[in-house]
Amino acid sequence: MATEKAMEQDELADSLNDLLTSVSAMIKGELQGSNVALELLEEMNARVAEEYNGFGDVACGLRVFVRQLKSKSENFNQFVHQLDEIERQVTEFEAAISMLDKYVTLLETKVNSVYSISPK
Repeated sequence: MATEKAMEQDELADSLNDLLTSVSAMIKGELQGSNVALELLEEMNARVAEEYNGFGDVACGLRVFVRQLKSKSENFNQFVHQLDEIERQVTEFEAAISMLDKYVTLLETKVNSVYSISPK
């Protein structure tokens, strides 16, 4: 009986050992899978960081470009104000020409009436 009990204990010990070895292998496999996933995630993060670093350079370049455009726009604003002033002056000049044209027409009418009345 002692031998039988010892054999059962050996079998139980072997089965328990097999179970623990299997569980250990399963946990090791899970951990390796997790490690692979984390390495992949780390690689993806590095690539995204490189891409965003490039975006930062682009944004910096755009900031400089916008600053230059703003400066040019301010220079054009001077010309726009000058054009507005010229347009105002042209409008005043057109009004003066219109008044002069009416005055010349009136003078022409008077001169024609004087010449048509005077004897030949």
